[in-house]
Amino acid sequence: MDDFVSDNGLSHFKSPDKAFGGFDAGTTGALVAAAADIALVVTPDGTIRDLACCNGDLLKDKVEDWRGRKWADTVTDESHAKIEALLAAAAQSGAQRWRQVNHLVPGGPDLPMRYLTFPLGEDGLILALGRELETVAKLQRELVQTQQAMEREYMRLRHTETRYRVLFQMASEAILIIDASDRRIVDANPVVIHLVGSTAGELIGQRFPDDIDSNDRELVVDLFSSIRNAGQATRESAQIRLKDQQLRISASLFRQGNHAHFLVRLSPLHDLEREAPALSKTRSRLLEIIDLMPEGFVVTDLKGQIITANPAFLDLAQLATEEQAQGESLGRWLGRSDIDMNVLTANLNEHGVVRLFVTTIEGDLGSREEVELSAVSVPDADEPCLGFAIRGVGSRQRRNDVGAGQLPRSVEQLTELVGHVSLKDLVRETTDMIERMSIEAALELTSDNRASAAELLGLSRQSLYAKLHRYGLGDLPSSHSDDNRG
Repeated sequence: MDDFVSDNGLSHFKSPDKAFGGFDAGTTGALVAAAADIALVVTPDGTIRDLACCNGDLLKDKVEDWRGRKWADTVTDESHAKIEALLAAAAQSGAQRWRQVNHLVPGGPDLPMRYLTFPLGEDGLILALGRELETVAKLQRELVQTQQAMEREYMRLRHTETRYRVLFQMASEAILIIDASDRRIVDANPVVIHLVGSTAGELIGQRFPDDIDSNDRELVVDLFSSIRNAGQATRESAQIRLKDQQLRISASLFRQGNHAHFLVRLSPLHDLEREAPALSKTRSRLLEIIDLMPEGFVVTDLKGQIITANPAFLDLAQLATEEQAQGESLGRWLGRSDIDMNVLTANLNEHGVVRLFVTTIEGDLGSREEVELSAVSVPDADEPCLGFAIRGVGSRQRRNDVGAGQLPRSVEQLTELVGHVSLKDLVRETTDMIERMSIEAALELTSDNRASAAELLGLSRQSLYAKLHRYGLGDLPSSHSDDNRG
């Protein structure tokens, strides 16, 4: 501490003559330039005579243009007074003070700097040492932005928590949140409090299920263990007795941060018993409607083996009883049995639903019906299954009786033939379709002048007449009088 003395926040060397007396001007200038981001040599009237910059980022702001300019002209209006104060401070032998000024940067934000000035010699020159504050300002801006982002996130979490609390408090079911590590109650809604006859303060922190019968306690512990060991949000249930009440308990696992919790629901059995008849009645009505539907409805297992089918499907498949369909693959009655069934099951496994799949149902007695098939996968049911709705579309004449003597009228109709006719026949019919459409277009362009149409198509008139007869596009003329028409 003997080498330094303090002077209002600035520390000076005690013996500068001994330490720096041997330095020449070049060495001193290099030290000054390295000690600051920018060093200015300023005349007494405030003109920048020379400068040195050791900050490459400042050079991008063209500080080299400051030579020969008034120092005050390089700063903003509000910094003029600070420049005058810095020039005046250099002539004083008292304490020095850093002052912040903002330099003008064309086409960009102002450049904040802070300066300290010192006299250089008898000619009145002044040395101004500057330190760049843009990095600090950038950090301050980032800090403000981070604080604002944290406040927004905090408000979002508060709103989410408020919505959660409202739903949690208004839920009609008894709901508990239980820590999965020690089975202590973390939260309970008012329905639980009313159900067990305790206050919230008494429930929170208690280990669940200490208040239930010992036999049921083991049942619940096993329930929690199986759910936790599954490692996912599986849901299981059991029946217990609590406070002389028979309850059904169901639980699922969820994670909050690094902690796992159980979401536990308690439902009085007598409430479930009251709901069961109404639910059973609704399901019976639904099954009755499905049986009476004019469209086929089939339920299969995940492999496509039929579990049940309604009468409309039995009619399509030409079966007498449902037992004849049960256990059989639905693909048995599809037009492209294995292909169609593989496509359906693959899409159901990937997407869970298939809409308007076009195929045919071939009955056991030889009937063939064009159908649209929609399907859905139900993998989370007690018994995972697939459901198929089958609607006949023969009345729509989707293919305009393709294959019964008429040609397809569009590419869409041709694509529907894939799997039903051979490639050779499909290519022939595609060629016929294009030929017919070309002849029709030529006749339309020539106003039904067959001679001009033949020339347009590059055909002889006899070939054109033969094709007209083949496609039924008009009666053959009794004479070739139209050959000379316009």
